[in-house]
Amino acid sequence: MMELDPAETFRQEASDLLDSLEAALLDLGQTPQDSDLIDAAFRALHTIKGSGAMFGFDRVAAFTHDFETAFDLIRKGKISADRDIITVSLAAKDYIRALIDDPDSTDPIIGEAIVEELQALIATGATGGTASPVGAALGEPPAVAAADGAGWLIEIAFEPDILRNGTNPLVLLDDLRALGSCSIRAHLDGVPELGALDPETCMIAWTVELEGGCTREDIEDVFMFVRDEMKLEITPLSLAGSADAKRPATVDIDAVAAAATVAPAVAKELQPALTERAAGERSEGARRGEDKTSTVRVQAERLDELMDRVGELVIAQARLSQLAHSGTDLAIKSIAEEIERLASGLRDSTMGVRMVPMGSLFGRFRRLVHDLSRDLGKPVDFVTVGEDTELDKTMIERLADPLVHLIRNAIDHGIEAPAARAGTTKSPTGRIELAARYVGAQVLVTVQDDGAGLDAARIRAKAEEQGLIAAGTPLSEHEIHQFLFHPGFSTARTISALSGRGVGMDVVKRTIEAMRGTIDLATVPGYGSTVTLRLPLTLAIIEGLLIRVGEGRYIIPLSAVEECVELTAAEDARARGRNFLNVRGDLVPFLRLRDLFEADGEADPHQKVIITTMGDTRVGLVVDQIIGSHQTVIKSLSKLHSDVTMFSGATILGDGSAALILDVAQLVSLGQSRAETEKTPEAA
Repeated sequence: MMELDPAETFRQEASDLLDSLEAALLDLGQTPQDSDLIDAAFRALHTIKGSGAMFGFDRVAAFTHDFETAFDLIRKGKISADRDIITVSLAAKDYIRALIDDPDSTDPIIGEAIVEELQALIATGATGGTASPVGAALGEPPAVAAADGAGWLIEIAFEPDILRNGTNPLVLLDDLRALGSCSIRAHLDGVPELGALDPETCMIAWTVELEGGCTREDIEDVFMFVRDEMKLEITPLSLAGSADAKRPATVDIDAVAAAATVAPAVAKELQPALTERAAGERSEGARRGEDKTSTVRVQAERLDELMDRVGELVIAQARLSQLAHSGTDLAIKSIAEEIERLASGLRDSTMGVRMVPMGSLFGRFRRLVHDLSRDLGKPVDFVTVGEDTELDKTMIERLADPLVHLIRNAIDHGIEAPAARAGTTKSPTGRIELAARYVGAQVLVTVQDDGAGLDAARIRAKAEEQGLIAAGTPLSEHEIHQFLFHPGFSTARTISALSGRGVGMDVVKRTIEAMRGTIDLATVPGYGSTVTLRLPLTLAIIEGLLIRVGEGRYIIPLSAVEECVELTAAEDARARGRNFLNVRGDLVPFLRLRDLFEADGEADPHQKVIITTMGDTRVGLVVDQIIGSHQTVIKSLSKLHSDVTMFSGATILGDGSAALILDVAQLVSLGQSRAETEKTPEAA
């Protein structure tokens, strides 16, 4: 059994906390006065600091302490979280991540510079632009102590569910005792009669008189992680007056503790009733817990290994089914069908475990948009839609880089500068929408902006300048847009840190096609552009249609199949070399796979046409035989076959032989290009 590394556990937990911190900071930039966001950011910092010190990440704890101290001033309302403070705070968050991931290569000078900049901003924000002792806040902040040093009167009332959430109020009271001499009184006003008493509900409030020189902040820190589950009032003793006059029904906490030990006989008599009540509460709690979702952190490598094992099981099940159907033993056939059902369920469950919400990916780009908007001086609203849409985790990982390029292009090339937008009816703030939705067995991811749109004339001129086309060559708008995916092609007039080198969109297209997906461009000049990515749900196991062409067997992804029709002799003769099929009044181009694959032997007399779709385009594939559906475990082709574009992979059939998986997108493109050629009217 693999032992968990404590440092690695801290890194995983800290990564989640830093993601939450970044989200809180970005939201805080939009609503600087939101106290919930400020508290969430402060709690994340406090947890990272404490855990870092516990696991030996001393540099993380020290830097986070400075960051936390500065942010505490925001929490107390002494300064506001303006744009500059948010920007420096994001840089501080990045530095903390670097200290955790690779501390040896992280220069302390960077951290010192961030602290100095944060200190300067706090000093300016606290005094309206003049120097102030607050500027020293990143060292030891001036403590707020009681006016006369006499101490504090603390009123504590927890939410009733505090015990069920795992918090022990007595431990917190002990923490208060550690701050100085104190007396604690329990208020029993809300405690019901014994018959109605719920041992898991906190109905007691406390009044604490704390003496000594501790500060208000010291007291607040004791209750930091339960502030959302309690009411806390802290008043200097000199201003509180008589505490006894406020709550007449008080009991000394030590007396309450002693009372629990002096009535064993009563406790014995009540034991059966208490046991029965506790059993009822546990069953009720279990019913309440049924609706709660629990999660377990699992290493990604284990999921990949599980998926590989399930893939091998599916192959073995297919072989068993083939052997069963070739025989006459009904018992074997029954077992084969049962195993096929179980394997199918296990496959779906395993693939479900690997599915990840798109929101986990979309959240990464908020920071990207924030930084680009600031660097380019273009205010941008970033909107996400369909965060609950799920995609295989491998697809999520591979999709990140293409979306980075698309969003950068949308802000850099698409969204106009504020001065240019001022002359239109558009809002001064640009808008980028990142959306995901299901379409059949595919996921559509769109990146839409409300910028100037694509300039077809400029793209064409650049293509002619680079010698990609001859001047005056007739091209459709769609064909002109495809030059954007050509390696080294860029319409940027100057080279900058973001664009101009022609590297980006070609990488996007290659990555998407490697994921068995497609990319489409649509634009309305003056109103913006939309890039649409069509992706399969997974790259591991798919439902396929097993076909035969000549002596070879192939797989067509079932998600791309619209329907199957027979190619009659009359239809074949009517084509007369022009490969179009009349499907309910629509002319659909078709490809003869026998000719494409140069298959030997005579064609089957009853050939079938499989109508496939990719986007809005339909192309028929003529095959000799449709064998049936097949659970397809996708195996990658070797690098030696990287130039074979008609196939996207291979699979193992039940008899142990291999079958190639057709790349429908490439075949549709080939069929479309041939159709455009054949549609040209015959000369003369």
